[in-house]
Amino acid sequence: MSEMNREQSRALQTRAEGLFPGGVNSPVRGFRSVGGEPPFVARAEGAYLFDADGNRYIDYFGSWGPMILGHAFPAAVEAIELAARHSASFGASTAAEGDLAELVMACYPAIERMRFVSSGTEATMSAIRLARAATGRKLILKFEGCYHGHSDGLLVKAGSGVATLGIPGSAGVPEEIAQLTLALPYNDLAVVETAFAEHPDEIACIILEPVVGNAGCIAPADGYLQGLRRITAENGALLIVDEVMTGFRLALGGALELYGVDADLVTLGKIIGGGLPCGAFGGKRQFMELLAPLGPVYQAGTLSGNPLAMAAGLATVGYLQTNAISIYPRLDAVSKAVAEGVAAEAARAGVPITLNRVGSMWTWFFTGSPVENYDDAAKSDTAAFGRFHRAMLDAGVWLPPSQFEAMFLGTAHGSAEVEATLAAARGAFATL
Repeated sequence: MSEMNREQSRALQTRAEGLFPGGVNSPVRGFRSVGGEPPFVARAEGAYLFDADGNRYIDYFGSWGPMILGHAFPAAVEAIELAARHSASFGASTAAEGDLAELVMACYPAIERMRFVSSGTEATMSAIRLARAATGRKLILKFEGCYHGHSDGLLVKAGSGVATLGIPGSAGVPEEIAQLTLALPYNDLAVVETAFAEHPDEIACIILEPVVGNAGCIAPADGYLQGLRRITAENGALLIVDEVMTGFRLALGGALELYGVDADLVTLGKIIGGGLPCGAFGGKRQFMELLAPLGPVYQAGTLSGNPLAMAAGLATVGYLQTNAISIYPRLDAVSKAVAEGVAAEAARAGVPITLNRVGSMWTWFFTGSPVENYDDAAKSDTAAFGRFHRAMLDAGVWLPPSQFEAMFLGTAHGSAEVEATLAAARGAFATL
């Protein structure tokens, strides 16, 4: 398997390293954990990325989730172009904000009131502030390997790039703030019960990824989400379900719909902006109306609900809502074919792999043992994953550059992409 020519990407990376720390504007774009050189993207269309040297790759991270309808989805492109003619930002309210909110709330019964922001980090940060205000408590409870953005209190035993780089937390987070976060193993209700017993009337909320995506894909055990809902209700704490990654991805109503669970607050991102910077948090009216200007909790953002993101979101969410009955079964079927097909190739080659998949998100963990929490995921052979990643990239298949990130595909992926991926995997496993 010969290495692709990436001369232009190499030059662009050299320039970037003189401009940005590590040559990137987000650590998850770096290739340090997998080795090799990152291609620089010039354009994308459908299921494919094209780099500065003209190489084409099947895309299995989709801008980390939002490209569920494929890159440059025509309706979204047209909507953005039309909105841009009227200005990219107003700093004032528009009808499009209400239009998109109505679509989102129709899919999420748990959301009685909501507010747009510009990122998932803003959404989770704001939801936690709201939970503390609603309960008058300081402590928050999260789970090891779950990533909820890079605000101070949420970088304790976080997943995503923190896990990829092997960083236990983050420098610059005061110990006093870190001590307000309890980080527990995922998929273990007993430790949650113990935490509430040891900190009576102190825990403001539980925040979690309902399906972990930032330590690799890890599904909740049967009854786990319902158990968390019960524990929070019994102890006067709020349940914040972070659907920045799973929202509109696993079902039209995200993981809440898929698993039949309720939440006090929900955070969303990625897909609801059609690929543009956008996020949202929402939930029960009694909590949301604590926000200024109605209540004492301050949260603001000049670009919140900006018209370009609202236009792209309306085109994307509207299309998903109209065509959900055909889209989600197809996404599941194509994802199953790719995920199980590559796992079968690994088995034939004698390479130990554990496949975790929920709908159109999955991970091939390079370990022969089940993966039910972050500690299980951390036992993966990251060096073997790195070799696999490099071989797949050279075969024209671009995977997330980390063992600890979920993979995604969209409606633009089909049988041709499945067959090409399986062929690439066959060659890759032969080199491991």
